[in-house]
Amino acid sequence: MKLGLRDANQHFSKAIRAVRGGKEVVLTERGRPIAIIKPVREEPSEEAALRAMADEGLIRLPSRTGPTPAPRWKPARVKGKPLSQTIVEDREDRA
Repeated sequence: MKLGLRDANQHFSKAIRAVRGGKEVVLTERGRPIAIIKPVREEPSEEAALRAMADEGLIRLPSRTGPTPAPRWKPARVKGKPLSQTIVEDREDRA
């Protein structure tokens, strides 16, 4: 639907009814389009967004759902000072 700026100003409710009906309203000035009023689309849910990315081949969806299983390994214990302390000391030496 096209509306001149003057008509849009005088009949704004007409333009809004069209937008609510799912149509785009093109506002014109002297016959040239200058703006578009269109309905706001609902943001897709996270699942829909993930499915869309999977359809494009950007990601692979998990084969099963539910909580992530606990890792089968345990972190190794290291004797001595923490690694963070070693890094701090190394940076102080370079300064």
